[in-house]
Amino acid sequence: MGRLMAAKKTQRRFGYVRKMPSGRYSASYTDPNGRRRFAPDTFSSKPEAVDWLTVQESLLVRRKWSDPDRGKVPFGPYASVWIVERPGLRPRTVYLYQWTLAKHLEPSFGRIFLSDIDPAMVRRWRLRLLDDGVSVSMAAKAYRLLRAILNTAVDHDELIRRNPCRIAGAGSETPHERPVLTVAEVMDLAARVPDRFRAMILVATFGTLRYGEVSGLQRADLDLDAGTVFVRRSLTEVRGTGLVLGPPKSRAGLRMVSLPGVVVEELKRHLRLYVDPEPYAFVFTGPKGKPIRRGNFNPLVRWTQVVASMGKVGLHFHDLRHSGNTLAAQSGASTRDLMARMGHDSMNAAIIYQHATRRADRAIANALDDQLRAGSRDENPDLGPAGGLVPA
Repeated sequence: MGRLMAAKKTQRRFGYVRKMPSGRYSASYTDPNGRRRFAPDTFSSKPEAVDWLTVQESLLVRRKWSDPDRGKVPFGPYASVWIVERPGLRPRTVYLYQWTLAKHLEPSFGRIFLSDIDPAMVRRWRLRLLDDGVSVSMAAKAYRLLRAILNTAVDHDELIRRNPCRIAGAGSETPHERPVLTVAEVMDLAARVPDRFRAMILVATFGTLRYGEVSGLQRADLDLDAGTVFVRRSLTEVRGTGLVLGPPKSRAGLRMVSLPGVVVEELKRHLRLYVDPEPYAFVFTGPKGKPIRRGNFNPLVRWTQVVASMGKVGLHFHDLRHSGNTLAAQSGASTRDLMARMGHDSMNAAIIYQHATRRADRAIANALDDQLRAGSRDENPDLGPAGGLVPA
């Protein structure tokens, strides 16, 4: 009885502070629904308890308060539903999200309530991934997925008040600079692969198409009189399902691309030799006339040996699109035109290619400037290194 009487409860304008028999302080308040809410822990001093109440009162006044019980939802089931209900995802993207969730997120967060995931927990999880040998690129992908799921919990479902994913740069990838082929190198590569894949190399490069886009082309997508390709589908491989012909990667991926005349002539020859006459016959197929799985392409063309023979060890098929984008930027195309050709919603990628082109152009100008200055010094030895007069 004496212990109970020793505990003191102080009523404030907002909330209550109570001194416990242990000497620590508890804090509580009544929420808008009439329920008593207690601080998740006790405090070593009364001012600390008052500070906590002040924060809760501020949230209520600013209408930023959220019911802490709303976040008592396990992350794993919530994330699984999030992937299924995400609009516009391609089958391949759904598979990759589900794989990343099962491999890298559920082991750490699956049974944790959304409201219990805090920044420190996210930091420790990311460090464990990297310590366990997960690549920086894969860790960034997993972090972006976690952040996107929790963004929905904040902004749309209002289950938590703030996203705990706050690690600066954790979602960014800094891949190594990829090689860029010259026009002559692209033509050389096309000449080295088996003839039925020659046009595929040229269309992927000079049409700046992704692998799924070029392998998903059908005869009806080509208008060779106009010299255009209509990119309207992409062929992707989904584990457990096989090849799936679906929409492009994004809305901007649905586009019409003009091809150089040389590539158009090569395509005409290819159609005569290798493509069935039906409108929906695939343009690029393997020797048996079936669409080419991404994993089968390299062995079919002996890609590793071919690029090594050119001195381009490590070249990827995707580098053809990268080379085509670079060549398109060098033509002086506007940012909007590059975005349309590349099939990008965001102008960021187009600007990167334009910056690379401008850097190359500046390097040319600097080299010419060095030659001009060297020539001037030869003609007038009284000129200094910057072209100025040498003091007497």
